[in-house]
Amino acid sequence: MIETDRRGAIALAAALPLASGLPSLLSGSAHAAPSGSAQWDLTDLYPNPEAWEAARKATVAALPRLAAYRDSFGSSAASMAKALSDISDVSRNFARVAVYASLRADEDVRISANQERTAQVRDLYAAFGQATAWIAPETLKLGRETVESYIAADQTLAARFAYSLRQTLREAEHTLDAKGEALLAAASSPLSGPETIREQLFASDIPWPEVTLSDGRKQVLNAQGYTLTRDAPNREDRKKVFDAFYGQMGKFENSLGAAMAAKLKGDVFEARARNYKSSLDMALSPRAVPESVYRTLVAETNAGLPQLHRSFQLRRRMLNLPDIHYYDIYPPLVSLDRKFTLQDMRNITLKAVEPLGPDYVKRLSTATAGRWMDPFPRPGKRPGAYMSGSAYDVHPYLLLNLGENYEGLSTYAHEWGHAMHSLLASSSQPYDLAGYPIFTAEVASTCNEVLLTEYMLKQARTKEEKIYYLGMRLENMRGTFFRQAMFAEFELKMHEMAEAGEGFPERA
Repeated sequence: MIETDRRGAIALAAALPLASGLPSLLSGSAHAAPSGSAQWDLTDLYPNPEAWEAARKATVAALPRLAAYRDSFGSSAASMAKALSDISDVSRNFARVAVYASLRADEDVRISANQERTAQVRDLYAAFGQATAWIAPETLKLGRETVESYIAADQTLAARFAYSLRQTLREAEHTLDAKGEALLAAASSPLSGPETIREQLFASDIPWPEVTLSDGRKQVLNAQGYTLTRDAPNREDRKKVFDAFYGQMGKFENSLGAAMAAKLKGDVFEARARNYKSSLDMALSPRAVPESVYRTLVAETNAGLPQLHRSFQLRRRMLNLPDIHYYDIYPPLVSLDRKFTLQDMRNITLKAVEPLGPDYVKRLSTATAGRWMDPFPRPGKRPGAYMSGSAYDVHPYLLLNLGENYEGLSTYAHEWGHAMHSLLASSSQPYDLAGYPIFTAEVASTCNEVLLTEYMLKQARTKEEKIYYLGMRLENMRGTFFRQAMFAEFELKMHEMAEAGEGFPERA
């Protein structure tokens, strides 16, 4: 979603492949892709690449006009409303451009023309930021009293832009002058380089190995192949998969580490340029999230580790293992010989979310009947799972890599929770207020997962089936709470080391 950032300029969040349900190397699930499965229909965004290119060029052409508003922005409430409305309209159209480019690229990361579009969007994002970098400095020049009088005098400002204007005032100490803001906006494209390097390494440059499993099945262990086989019932197969996948990744640890170090340096650079006390402060301050919330989350997660360790020992005993390793955490506690087709997933999810009311069910039924998602894995497709809700005037899109198993069903319910969050926000709020912070984004999706588990437990016919669903609930707790909080702790530690000037040891 497009939102007003901490400097008051309209930040195009969709310019990068932003999505709810953060795509990651280990997210999503996959087993076999049913043939003939329906793929998303991107013609709802643009009928063809030529129409996309015309829309991109229209955004480029609008930038001088947006930059020119600086001269009249503060002269009156009406002038301010006119400038912000036009900037908002251009950014909304740009978001649509960015979503199309991102989704096309993720259909097959091997197609260079699609990757070129995402590069064009990143460059345009930087140019857009430069053209609008004056907004925050000009707002601050006016001062709180004048800004509040303008909000009181103009309905458009009151209804659409009051929140972002007040946020700009609140973040005054972290706003540079117009020249400084333009410079940082221009730096956004090169600062995104580490992410691009990592993505290309995984998509095209790392030669992923092929393994033969105990049942004779051969599997190429790229990110998708790893999720296909990490829950293999045979323990030796799981160890083989783990060793081969992470062993191959480890051969590129210097390149991946260099990309990570560059990312950290970029974060530290921006935090210091904006006078934040730390990278963490920079990440939390725009949304007014107290730093204590983040640190308390990490501390309480560590305090709860004995419960996580108990669950691992329960898993070890139920799987009859002499010890437990990372490759043992994915297989279910008991087997469930049941497949879930895509239609099954839809029907079950609709039943599971009935406690949310008939309107929610009706909206979800309509949405899931459309071609809004790319559901199954295939060669070249981006791994993981996410929801992209930034095309405000169209509808959300979902990239999934589902297996016809319960994990696939759970992923389906999770990502449609994100999609419904975006649909409801867009139907209730103007474009300028329809975004939501990542700190709350997972509430809607996790709610759907909890409702799904409750429904499946009520429908279970045997003790073993109930144990299966309870085991999956434990795994969801591990993955959704403990693992994500551990990632947060790892990120925090890395950034603190970078801020302290501590280098990262090189590996030969």
